Amino acid sequence: MASQERRTLLLLRHAKSAWPDVPNHERPLARRGQRDAPLMGRWLRAAGYVPDRVVCSTASRAAQTWQLAQPALGSAPRAVFDDHVYDADAAQLLGVIRRTPAQVRTLLVVGHDPALPGLARTLAEAPAAGASAGEQAAAAADRMRAKFPTAAVAAFVFRGEWDRLAPGAARLACFVTPRELRAAGDPGDEVTHVRP
Repeated sequence: MASQERRTLLLLRHAKSAWPDVPNHERPLARRGQRDAPLMGRWLRAAGYVPDRVVCSTASRAAQTWQLAQPALGSAPRAVFDDHVYDADAAQLLGVIRRTPAQVRTLLVVGHDPALPGLARTLAEAPAAGASAGEQAAAAADRMRAKFPTAAVAAFVFRGEWDRLAPGAARLACFVTPRELRAAGDPGDEVTHVRP
């Protein structure tokens, strides 16, 4: 039954950007961002979070984040660059996600603060029905609420259709930052996630 299929939502905040004298939309990645984006791509692959669709902001820093992360995935999912992701608030970003085609099982959204971290915090507010948070998941949620740095990834899992995604319908399975991965020395280490 389609409504019971497992889906994964990956929220990736764009990597660290530079601040040259250009319009905000055109700001490029800083050197640290250029290092962090491929690192997060490697981690996504190692953790088994390879998307089959990507929705990315049209801002240069977000597009560059995806372009640098993608080769490390070992996959070339369809990428859609959407202006609505650039200037969305958390509710509008959820609206973009709800329009995802039903055949998509794993969606990666590359976006910005405050909308993307705000949506992640909103989705993590209430545990999904029948799901036990567990200590690792609770710790991941606490870290994510405290700070959602550039190039961090939050992974949510749920069962149902994209247009039904709402607070309480999904649960936070994993939250990871580039700093944690650099400290661990390997994209597959120090992964705090919970599989159903």
